[in-house]
Amino acid sequence: PASVSRAPRSSAPRRLRATADGFGSLTQNLNSAWQKAAGLGELNAENIKAPLRDIRRALLEADVSLPVVRRFVKRVEERALGTEVVKGVRPDQQLVKVVADELTNLMGGKQAPLATNTSGPTVILMAGLQGVGKTTACGKLATYLRRRQQRVLLVGTDVYRPAAIDQLRTLGEQVGMPVFDKGTEADPVDVAREGVAKAAAEGFDAVIVDTAGRLQVDPKLMAELQAIKDEVAAQETLLVVDAMTGQEAANLVDTFNQQIGITGALLTKLDGDSRGGAALSIREVSGRPIKFVGIGERMEDLDAFVPDRMTSRILGMGDVLTLVERAEEAVSAEEAARIQQKLMDANFDFNDFMGQMKMMERMGAFSNVMAMLPGGNKMTPKQMRDAQKSMKDFGAMIDVMTEEEKSNPDLLMPDAEDPADALARRERVAEESGKELEAVDLMVAQFQGMRLQMANLGKMMRGDIPMETAPPIPEGHARRRRPKGAAPKPLAMPAAAPEEAEPLAVE
Repeated sequence: PASVSRAPRSSAPRRLRATADGFGSLTQNLNSAWQKAAGLGELNAENIKAPLRDIRRALLEADVSLPVVRRFVKRVEERALGTEVVKGVRPDQQLVKVVADELTNLMGGKQAPLATNTSGPTVILMAGLQGVGKTTACGKLATYLRRRQQRVLLVGTDVYRPAAIDQLRTLGEQVGMPVFDKGTEADPVDVAREGVAKAAAEGFDAVIVDTAGRLQVDPKLMAELQAIKDEVAAQETLLVVDAMTGQEAANLVDTFNQQIGITGALLTKLDGDSRGGAALSIREVSGRPIKFVGIGERMEDLDAFVPDRMTSRILGMGDVLTLVERAEEAVSAEEAARIQQKLMDANFDFNDFMGQMKMMERMGAFSNVMAMLPGGNKMTPKQMRDAQKSMKDFGAMIDVMTEEEKSNPDLLMPDAEDPADALARRERVAEESGKELEAVDLMVAQFQGMRLQMANLGKMMRGDIPMETAPPIPEGHARRRRPKGAAPKPLAMPAAAPEEAEPLAVE
């Protein structure tokens, strides 16, 4: 038989598939370790080698430093082999639990909260190299503290770059917070001292001091930072580092800590094309905790760094607790209770639906919200774009509805008292929103399905109907293109329960 020549395997590095939460392929690569452990009867010194190799490779590809990876894998092996197997627990589940615990320990174990000053304003010194987003991080941290009912004063001490002070002033106007600076001719130490004195005199809760950045670590930068830190007796000295620099971020934190003594790090751009190495390396390399992470471009896109929640996201289990906290900040308890009652009474209308979409916008970027849901980080960029487009399209359709239609969705339903009128309304919505009739039909069907599902849930919770006899939910309608020139068909709402949905495809 003819021989078949094979092309040589490329030595180029594999392109990492971006995910919603900025950890690249880390979650995906760890999954291969669980799969190899799943078929084992029990974990022993020989058969654990294959899943450990996958864990090691996953961490190295995430740009975790080699010494950290070696220590981590050794700890996982020792614990996995030394843990008594609980009856009914599979080997892969046992390994996931050990890795989860060790990942959490690797990132510090427990959350490291901001220090507070009981005798005056809490002084937070922000340091970092140029280009890492330090000044923007000052605005985000100020916004974070204001959401927790603190009055914050921003102080600009970067007298070397006029653009830096201008940027801080602009951020102050954007977030509605005062900025103290003395232009570009003043001494940075004097500016910091006077800014803190002003904050103390005027009853501010916190002072955020934006210091000068450099292109690289140099003695002059360190001496100035040390002088400012000593002068204002800062309770916190946070180093702002870029997550996209991977293990170099950890080395930078270590360098700053050794030279001036920092209290923690603020990690920016975790939502970007980072691979997670910085988040996993900083505490182990430097001994200092990550206190905050930037997860978007908005001023509100800053989260406290909680190790066990970050572990949950890395393992694809989401971060529901942070999601709940975001939701509580985005909507009042009264409004949440009102919407919940309307959902359960099947009185949820298009105005309420638009309100929910706006609430999601206040919670942060769509990709960040999805990353907090279990399995959400498996969504591919295309799936994320499609979901965002669907929400945008739904909003465009609702915008062109009349006030009567928005408050009374039944007017558009196929089973309305006047089906012909309902069809005419949907056709008008399609025309005015620039969408096809089938897209409007799909939106209406999905909206009605959600209303009925929530109404059934409400009845079951009240005990009006037993769970096993709950009526089925109408299934959504597949989007289809109507042949050109063909008359539109009224949308039917089938009574049959839907088949189990196919899982999202993962590239």
